[in-house]
Amino acid sequence: MIERAKDLAARVQQWRIVRAVQRYLGRSGPILASGLAYRALFASFAGLWVGFAIAGTVVSGNIGLQDAVLQIIAQAVPGLIDLGEGGAIDAQVLLDARVFGVTGVIALVGLFITALGFLHALRGAVRQLFHLPPAPDHLIWSRLRDVGLALGFGLLLIVSAVLSVVGTQATAWMLDVLGITDSTLALVLGRSLSLLIMFGIDYVALVAAFRVLSEVALPWRYAHSGALLGALALGVLKVVGTLLLGGTSSNPLIASFAVILGLLIWFSLVCQVILLSAAWIATRAHDAGEILDRAAFEARLESARALVREHGLTDDEPERPGFWARVGAVFRAPGRG
Repeated sequence: MIERAKDLAARVQQWRIVRAVQRYLGRSGPILASGLAYRALFASFAGLWVGFAIAGTVVSGNIGLQDAVLQIIAQAVPGLIDLGEGGAIDAQVLLDARVFGVTGVIALVGLFITALGFLHALRGAVRQLFHLPPAPDHLIWSRLRDVGLALGFGLLLIVSAVLSVVGTQATAWMLDVLGITDSTLALVLGRSLSLLIMFGIDYVALVAAFRVLSEVALPWRYAHSGALLGALALGVLKVVGTLLLGGTSSNPLIASFAVILGLLIWFSLVCQVILLSAAWIATRAHDAGEILDRAAFEARLESARALVREHGLTDDEPERPGFWARVGAVFRAPGRG
């Protein structure tokens, strides 16, 4: 029985999902996720203020679009916006936000510092799970790219809100044509449509994080599988998010700041899902022997050669045949060793 248990444990450790989790833990994934969650919390506040202040002129005359945007954000981050059931930010305050003035300037500066800091930290965390060195930091180009990604994500939210409004109206029209007046069915269909839209947002955001933000020449098949798994996991979190965060408000010791603590827990879970998805991608690439960063691979190989020369070893020694072949095998796939 003991031998069978050992054999079973050995087989389980060879599963890719298990090795991905081991990579995540071995590369300090939980600590990285905690730091990212802290940055994401403050970036979300500044981003919402500036985003609604800029987009206010676009959606100010469309109540349905306003509600759709608020609903999508509330579903993406439970407890962030107060839509009548409690939250950290009053929805009306967001709708009244203006980018001009002292408050708008402070929010813009805060957004630049917190949002770009979060994206920079996320880039470093993903590359660390890929066992890659930090990406070259070009002061202007890197910041412009990160700003473009942030603006693209905001535009994605607005497009998703438009799709949500159109989809909801189309669903109501279809049910009316079919003569179905069951409100429960309409509610289920509406909720399913919202989850589908959120899945699309998460998928696109994760692909952008893994392929563009991280500056890794990642083959599409790896980015697709990791983003797909990550988006599914985030969808499950959104479904059970209220239950997961419900315990914070029931503790009398933290009742006064339960909302902020709940948001911090939520962002921590989200960041862990993102980094676990990155660990899954890195494990797949490692299994396939992919070189994700040729420059980093060559630099490591040259460092290994310098170390060998320093200790007076050569590839011609009879007791070490094929030495450089073995060194290349070690550094071929990121995350090995």
